[in-house]
Amino acid sequence: MKPADRPRLGFIGAGVVGTVLAGAFAGAGYPVAAIHSRNAERQAAAARGARARAVPAAQDVVALADVVFLTVPDDAIVATAAGVRWSRSKAVVHCNGAASLDLLAGPRSQGAAVGAFHPLQSFAAEEQARRNLPGSAITIDASTEALLAELEAMVVALGGRPLALHGDRAVYHLSAVIASNYLVTLLDLAAGLWGELGLSKEEGLRALLPLVRGTVENLDRVGLPAALTGPIARGDIGTIQRHLEVLDRVAPEARTMYKELARRTIPIALAKGRIGAATARRLAGSLGDEQGDDDACG
Repeated sequence: MKPADRPRLGFIGAGVVGTVLAGAFAGAGYPVAAIHSRNAERQAAAARGARARAVPAAQDVVALADVVFLTVPDDAIVATAAGVRWSRSKAVVHCNGAASLDLLAGPRSQGAAVGAFHPLQSFAAEEQARRNLPGSAITIDASTEALLAELEAMVVALGGRPLALHGDRAVYHLSAVIASNYLVTLLDLAAGLWGELGLSKEEGLRALLPLVRGTVENLDRVGLPAALTGPIARGDIGTIQRHLEVLDRVAPEARTMYKELARRTIPIALAKGRIGAATARRLAGSLGDEQGDDDACG
C-alpha cells in the first residue's frame, strides 16, 4: 500500500502502548493525525514522537482520523468510546487482549467499523517496547473485511506477524499472562532466594537472567519438550526432595507452587524421553498426593 493510500490514524490515550504504537506507525509511513490524553505531558511527548497534533478533546481525534485507536486502560475503553460520536466513515480499534469486539458495541451501533489490535509483547518501558515490537505476533479482528485487511497491512508495516484468533480471546490473553507476567513473578521468587546466599535480589536477578535467556533460546531453537532440562528431566528425585526441604526452611509459602510446577513438568520430561514411566511415577510419588498433600506436610 502506498503511503498516500494509508488511513490517517488517531490515538486516544498516550500511555506506553499508545505512545509506542503511534511512533511506530509514524515511522512506518502512516500519517498520525492526532493524539489526545488527559495527561498533558504524555500527550505532548507522544505527539512529538509521532509528528502528530496534540488535541484537547477525544472528539477532535475522531474528527481528524480515519482509524482511531483507543489506547486507554482496559476498564476505560467502553466509557471512552461512549464519550464521543462516531459515524460510518470512521473505524475504532481497541487494544485489549482479552476482550472481543463486543467492547465496542457503542461505536458499532453508530455505524463505525470496529476492530481489535493487540501486540503479543511486553510494554513495560517505551524504548524496550519499541525494540521488541518488530517480529512480534499481533492479534487482529474486525467487524468488516475492509478493516481486517487494513489492520493486517498495519501489522506487516510494523514488522509484525498478523494473527487471527478463533475462539475466546480471554484464553489467548490468559496464555500471554502466564508466559510473560508470571515469569516476572517466578523470577522475583527465584532472585529473592539469593538473600540466603548473602546476595541481594538485584544480584540474584543479574545472575539468573543469562540462564533465562538461554532457556528462551533453547525453546526457540529446539522447542518443546526438548528444551526442558533440570532434575525432573533427569528423574533426580533426591534433588527435588532437597529443594522441598529448603523451601520448608526459607520460603514455605512457595512450597505448594513448586510442587504444582514440578508435577506439571513430569509429562514434559516423559515426552522428551529422558525418563520412563516408572521414574515418572516415582517422581509423582515424591511430590505427594495432589489433593491436599501440602496441608498434611506443610
